[in-house]
Amino acid sequence: MDSIWTKTAQLPQFEPLRSDLNTDVLIIGGGLAGVLCAYKLARAGVDYALVEADRICGGITKNTTAKITSQHGLIYDKLIREFGAEQARLYLEANQGALEEYRALCKNIDCDFEEQDAFVYSIDKRWKLERELKALHRLGFRAEFVEQIPIPFPTAGAVQFPRQAQFHPLKFVAAIARGLRIFEHTKVLELGPGRAVTDRGTVSADRIIVATHFPLLNKHGGYFLKLYQHRSYVLALENAPDVHGMYVDEDKKGLSFRNYGGLLLLGGGSHRTGKEGGGWQELERFACRDYPDAQITARRATQDCMTLDGVPYVGPYSRRTDGLYVATGFNKWGMTSSMAAASLLTDLVLGRHNPYTELFSPSRTMLRLQLAANSLESALGLLTPTVPRCPHMGCALKYNAAEHSWDCPCHGSRFGEDGALIDNPATDDRR
Repeated sequence: MDSIWTKTAQLPQFEPLRSDLNTDVLIIGGGLAGVLCAYKLARAGVDYALVEADRICGGITKNTTAKITSQHGLIYDKLIREFGAEQARLYLEANQGALEEYRALCKNIDCDFEEQDAFVYSIDKRWKLERELKALHRLGFRAEFVEQIPIPFPTAGAVQFPRQAQFHPLKFVAAIARGLRIFEHTKVLELGPGRAVTDRGTVSADRIIVATHFPLLNKHGGYFLKLYQHRSYVLALENAPDVHGMYVDEDKKGLSFRNYGGLLLLGGGSHRTGKEGGGWQELERFACRDYPDAQITARRATQDCMTLDGVPYVGPYSRRTDGLYVATGFNKWGMTSSMAAASLLTDLVLGRHNPYTELFSPSRTMLRLQLAANSLESALGLLTPTVPRCPHMGCALKYNAAEHSWDCPCHGSRFGEDGALIDNPATDDRR
């Protein structure tokens, strides 16, 4: 399994931590969100450090489809109904603001940034598209309905967002990470008030930002109930058509399309981590049928933290953890969400007002239908009398034959056949 991004970019390397360290702000986790936090804090003149257990952007970021857009499925009608029009407008504004930040930054960075329109289509639910369009017009956003799109099956139409973007995420990170105070191969073993114990030394900090994809502290914030993880798959196809845009199905199990260079990135096969799904086989069947002249040049899989209500958790880790912050739950839209999160967290660290604090607050209500589903999965995982089990919270692991891994359906940890940890929230190998 490989990624076209890792094949076509080289990230700078950083030394591990060599001794104990004092700093004003510690960032834990070197994915895109963590690196953007470091970049923004550096520009603000803040004393900071970032520690990463492996290599920066060596996890989820390297496997993204790298769409920079405020169109996150058919979300705005849902946000208006559940949060109200003002909060929905703030969500749109935060993500459009993130897009504009990328647009400005990428003017001086060679990262294959290009404007593309974004589309959410539906196979047979035109009414959903019309309802979303009405919600967007209520928010004052210039979205349009499109009857036909250049994908190889009939649809009920699509909602179009103009002037969104796509880029090469690792080329972007390679540019902004140079010169930052980053320590790679430095794993956090214990996290307490004002300090993080790593395998290389102890870091003392007034404020700590946890940007580890799935938060690493279980005893605060209830993230093991508020989050679940979802896997998705991508094939890079040569000799496939240029679709001239970015396309995603409103159905979570549908397909996505975008081009990079001479390749078509075909995504889909999604499922909850630890459950069965279409995977690469579904994509291969589709490509064989609908793009018979195409050849597969790369494939990758990734997984995303999904929140109870579709909005990321960004802000204070919990009500009882002063000086501790978190960014998680990007719901498959990590590019714009990472930038919005980094902007918000920088403001919180500096004590500045930010209009999106309440919207993204991790302490907002948990009373959503998804909470019941997450609780049921956890209960089933704990009660299933099989081995092996996940060291995170003891759930039974399921074997993933397609990827030769043991996956946790409760919280999404994954392990190789040899027991080596692949994905968190677990922090140790499976014994």
